[in-house]
Amino acid sequence: MTDGSLWGYAPSAGHTPDADLTGYKVEALDGHIGKVDKHSNDVGAQYLVVDTGPWIFGKEVLLPAGTVAAVDHENEVLRVARTKEQIKGAPEFDKDTHLGDPGYRDQLSGHYGTDGPGH
Repeated sequence: MTDGSLWGYAPSAGHTPDADLTGYKVEALDGHIGKVDKHSNDVGAQYLVVDTGPWIFGKEVLLPAGTVAAVDHENEVLRVARTKEQIKGAPEFDKDTHLGDPGYRDQLSGHYGTDGPGH
């Protein structure tokens, strides 16, 4: 079973449900990791797909919304409460197979835990 709190934005993050986060820069605790390629606002299943560009050889990573610590709409920047190493070490993401896969969400929940903002 997935942990629903990890799959929703913390109230303190500053996310608004109508905001389009596509293209926002994504900053980990220790530096830039990429930009938002896709995001979901589905209740209980909110996430970001981040295009990491050259940082990890052009791969994409999926971040549960609960990892987002702050959204800066003015500067179009998301800050996540995880390190680059934690994100790089996440289970490999393939958008063609993983977006609707509850088993993959369980793997991510285990990897990222619930020690993020507001949890």
